[in-house]
Amino acid sequence: MKKIIAIFALLIIGFACSENEDQTALENNYDRTALLTNWADNIIVPSYVNYQSKVQVLATDVTTFNTTPNSTNLQLVRTSWFEAYKAYQYISMYNFGKAEEVYIKESSNTYPTNAVGIEANISSGNYNLTLLSQFDKQGFPALDYLINGLGTSDAAVIEFYVTNANANNYKQYLSAVSNRLTSNANSVVTDWNSGYKNRYISNNGTSVSSAVNFTTNNFVKNLEKDIRTGKLGIPAGIFSSGVLYANKVEGFYKNDVSKILLNEAIKASQDFFNGKNFNSITTGPSLKGYLDFLNTVRNGQKLSDIINNQFTAVFAANNQLNNSFSTQVTNDNAKMILAYDALQKNVIYTKLDMMQALNISIDYVDGDGD
Repeated sequence: MKKIIAIFALLIIGFACSENEDQTALENNYDRTALLTNWADNIIVPSYVNYQSKVQVLATDVTTFNTTPNSTNLQLVRTSWFEAYKAYQYISMYNFGKAEEVYIKESSNTYPTNAVGIEANISSGNYNLTLLSQFDKQGFPALDYLINGLGTSDAAVIEFYVTNANANNYKQYLSAVSNRLTSNANSVVTDWNSGYKNRYISNNGTSVSSAVNFTTNNFVKNLEKDIRTGKLGIPAGIFSSGVLYANKVEGFYKNDVSKILLNEAIKASQDFFNGKNFNSITTGPSLKGYLDFLNTVRNGQKLSDIINNQFTAVFAANNQLNNSFSTQVTNDNAKMILAYDALQKNVIYTKLDMMQALNISIDYVDGDGD
C-alpha cells in the first residue's frame, strides 16, 4: 500500500511539473514585443499626446482669462479644465518613466485640494510647485478651487482676479498651476519620443523590471488605488469605519462631474485591457489576448470574458450614482458602496486571477487587502 501511495504521489508531482513546464513554454512563446509595441504606439503615446494638447488649450485659456477676466473667458477655462481632466484619466495608469520622475500623478490629481495652503501661497506670492509638499496645492483639484470654488457665482469668482487686493497673485497662481500641468505633459511626451519608447519596447523579458510586468502592475494599481479607493472608497467611508467624506470627492467644487470622471477612468482601464487603440475601434495585442493565449479559464469561462463582463456590471452600478458624489454619499451612500463592490470584484479578477495567470508579481505595497 505504501508503494502504491508513493507511486501515486510521484505521478501527481510529475503531472504538476508537466503542467508548470507547459505554462512556462506558453508564456515564453507569447510575443511580448508586439504587445509592448501596441501599447506604446497605439495607446500610451497617443493618450499622452491627447492629454498634452488638452492642457495646452487650458493654458491658453488661462492666459486669455487673466488678460480679460470676464464670464465668457471664465467659462472657457472651465470647459478646457474639464476636457483636460477627462484626458488625464487616460494617462494616469502609465505612471512610469518620465511620468514617475516628474510625479505627474501626484502633481496633477491629489485631492482633496488644500484650499488653505493655496490661499497662503497666493497671499505670500512665494511658492515652489516642484516641492513634494505642494502636491495638494496644484493640479486639477487646485484649478477646480480657483475657477469654481472662490465664489457661488461667476461675478464672485471673477472679483478675485479683478478687485481683490491680491488679484495679480491670483492670476499668477492660476497660470503657475496650469503651466506646471503643461510642462509635465511636454516632458513626458518628449521623453517617449526621444528614446524611451524604444527602450520600453526592447525591455520585453519576464523579469520583475520588464516593461510588461511594470505596465501591468501600474494598470492594476490604478484600478485598485486611484479608481476604486480614491474615487469611491474614501468618500463612501469604506476605509474610515463608515465615516463619510463628502469633501473628498474628485471635482469637489464643480460638484457635478465625479461620475463622469469615474466612468472615463474605467473606460480607459477597460480599453487598455482589451488593447483598444486610443480614439479608434481597432484593437491589438493586449492583456485580454495574453490571457486567451494562455487559455486562462475560471469555472469554465475565459477569464478575459469574466473581466469584461464585470466591467459591464461596473458601468451599470455607476449609472445609478448621482453626478455629484458629495450628494450621493450624503443622501444615499448605499449606492456608492454597491459601485465600490462591483469594481472590487474586478480588482480581484485582475490583481489575483490575471496576475497569477500571467505569472506577474505585485510590485506595490498593499495595505488595505482585497
